Amino acid sequence: MKKLNKLTKVLLLAISFFSIFALVGCGQQKDSANKTVKIGIYGSDDRVWKPIVSKLKKQGITLKIVEFNDYNTPNKALESGELDVNAFQNYHFMNDWNKANKGDIVSIGDTYIAPLRVYSKSLKSISELKDGAKVAIPSDSTNEDRGLRVLQQAGLIKLKDSSSKLLTTKDVTENPKHLDITPLDAAQTAHSLTDVAIAVVNNDVAQDAKLKPSSAIYKEKITKESKPYVNIVATTKKNKDNKTYKKVVKAYQTEATAKKIKEVYNGSTYAAWNYKF
Repeated sequence: MKKLNKLTKVLLLAISFFSIFALVGCGQQKDSANKTVKIGIYGSDDRVWKPIVSKLKKQGITLKIVEFNDYNTPNKALESGELDVNAFQNYHFMNDWNKANKGDIVSIGDTYIAPLRVYSKSLKSISELKDGAKVAIPSDSTNEDRGLRVLQQAGLIKLKDSSSKLLTTKDVTENPKHLDITPLDAAQTAHSLTDVAIAVVNNDVAQDAKLKPSSAIYKEKITKESKPYVNIVATTKKNKDNKTYKKVVKAYQTEATAKKIKEVYNGSTYAAWNYKF
């Protein structure tokens, strides 16, 4: 009888141990299955991300979209912990921002590539641009460089030969039409069209301003050198291996999202994770 009692006690202890283990395990699974991820985006990109919110919900991930209307705040919010990830910038912008702000933001996946376009309310062709005409380009260092290169592509100016540094208006070496090139906050370039002859406008800004890509009088050429302009999902370096964030990227990089990008941006923007440069 004593032996039986001893055996019974051992069995009861074993049952108790496994019950506690199971409860803890279930709790851990529940915690890992219910994650909230705050993502910062710019403007009209919400229409691309909203279907992904529903998709991730089925995986137990709550994706909260935070919209911004400028290019300066999302990285600050990411580094301060207000955001978990953001999706508004390209590699070039991220690298330049890190350098200027001693940041540690990294890419965890490609989203899309969007050519810059030149718009005008008064001209139907870039060749109609008159001597001394006013030209608006984005003012942040990455897009100022890119905007100037677009003007060079279009044959309007010539720049210093440099691929190692970001160029500014001071690096214009030839300006045969004496264009008055003014850098503006990227979000203001589309609105400046009532005051300037032409404006180089980022695609998301053009979308928010309801500028039709088909109305552009010039489009940036996408080449192998355009890879730094691929937009990305970014996070801080310490979170680059976060499994939940990787699931967000995986949910984004699908054929359904590629079609949504095409639909939202009227065919002007291309999915970058499978783009052949």
